Amino acid sequence: MKTLLRNYLKTFDGLSREIWWLSLITLINRSGAMVIPFLSIYLNKSLHFSLQDVAWIMTSYGLGSFAGAWIGGKLSDVIGYYKVILLSLLLTGINFLWVMHVESFWMMCISFFVLIAVADMGRPAFFVALSAYSKPENKTRSLTLIRLAINLGFSVGPAIGGFLIALAGYKTLFYVDGITCLLAGVLMMQVLNPKKVKELDKEVVVQNPVKPLKDTPYVLFLIALALFGIIFVQYFSTVPLYYKDAYKLDEDAIGLILALNGALIVVFEMPLIAWMEKKALTNVQSTIVGLLMTGASFLLLLWETWVGVVVIGMVIATFGEMISFPFSNKFALDRSKLGRQGAYMGVYSMSFSVAHIFGHNSGMQITAYYGFQTTWIFLIGLTLIAWLLLYIVKRMLAKETL
Repeated sequence: MKTLLRNYLKTFDGLSREIWWLSLITLINRSGAMVIPFLSIYLNKSLHFSLQDVAWIMTSYGLGSFAGAWIGGKLSDVIGYYKVILLSLLLTGINFLWVMHVESFWMMCISFFVLIAVADMGRPAFFVALSAYSKPENKTRSLTLIRLAINLGFSVGPAIGGFLIALAGYKTLFYVDGITCLLAGVLMMQVLNPKKVKELDKEVVVQNPVKPLKDTPYVLFLIALALFGIIFVQYFSTVPLYYKDAYKLDEDAIGLILALNGALIVVFEMPLIAWMEKKALTNVQSTIVGLLMTGASFLLLLWETWVGVVVIGMVIATFGEMISFPFSNKFALDRSKLGRQGAYMGVYSMSFSVAHIFGHNSGMQITAYYGFQTTWIFLIGLTLIAWLLLYIVKRMLAKETL
C-alpha cells in the first residue's frame, strides 16, 4: 500500500507552485458546482417544464457557452488570462445568486445564456494560464492535475447536492454555487496576482499566425471533439432522467452515481496518464481510445434489466473521459503554437459549447419522441462518425510530419 501511495504521489513531481494554486482555485470553484448536474431534473420535476422546454433551456445554456468561449479567447489575447479568469469567477458568482429567482421559460433561457457566457469566458483563459505556468514537458500532467481538481470538486458537489436537495430544496444549490465562485475569485487575487508569480512558458508571438479556422486538421479535430462532447454531455442531462424514469432512483442516489465519475478520476487519472505517456500513442490516437470507450458505455444502457448496468456504464464512460480529454487538450495546446493561443484555445472551448447547444437538446428531443433506447443508438452512431474524423486527422498529421 505504501509503495502504491508513493508511486501515486510521484506522478505529481515537478509541477509548478502556480499550477497547484490554479488547481486549488478550480477545486473550490467546482466543489460548489451542484446546479448543473441536477439542472434537467430541477427544470422538469421542480419547475414542471416539459422535456421539450428543458431541451431549449439547455440549448440557451449551450449558446451562452459558445459566446463565452469566443469572447474569452479574444479577451485573453487582449487583456491577458488573469483578468479574464478573475472577471469570469466574480460575475459567475453574482449570476448564480440571481438565476435562483427565475422561474418563467423565456427568462430562464436568457438567464442561463448570460450565466454560462460569463462562466465559460474563463475556459480559454484557464488553458492559456495553464500553459504559461507549466514547463512544456509537464503540460499533460498539469492538465491532468487541473482535471483532477475539477473532478474532485465534481465528486463532492453532486454528492452533497443530492443531500441538500433532500434537506432544503433546489434553491440551496444556487447559493452554494454562487458563494464558491466568489471565494475562488478572492483566492486568485491573493495567490496568482501577476506581480507575485512568474511564467514558465511564455507565449511566443507568432509573426505570421495561422488562424485556427484555416488549420484544416485542427478544424476536423474540433468537429470530432464536438461530436464527442454531444455524446458525453448526455451523462449530465438525459442520463440522469433515465436513472430516475427507468430505475426510479431518487436524487441522492443519482448524485452518488454522478459523484462516482469524479471519484474515479481523482484516484486513477494521474497514474493512468503517466502510464499512457510512456506508450507510443499520439495525442490523437489516445483521444480515439477514449472516444470509443465512452461511446461503448451506451451499448450497456440498451440493456434495461439490472440497475448495476448504469454503474458499469458510468465507469467505462469515465475511463474514456480520463483518456481522451487530457490528450485532446494537449493536442490543442501544441497546435496553438501555430497562431495566437487565446484564439486557438477559444475555438477549442467553443467545440464543447457546440456540444452543449446540440447535445442536451437532441438527447431530450429524441427521448421525448422516441424514447431512451433510440437516443442511445443515435449516440453510438455519432461515436462512429467522430472516430472516422479523428482517423482522417491522424492520416493528415502523418503526412505533415513527412
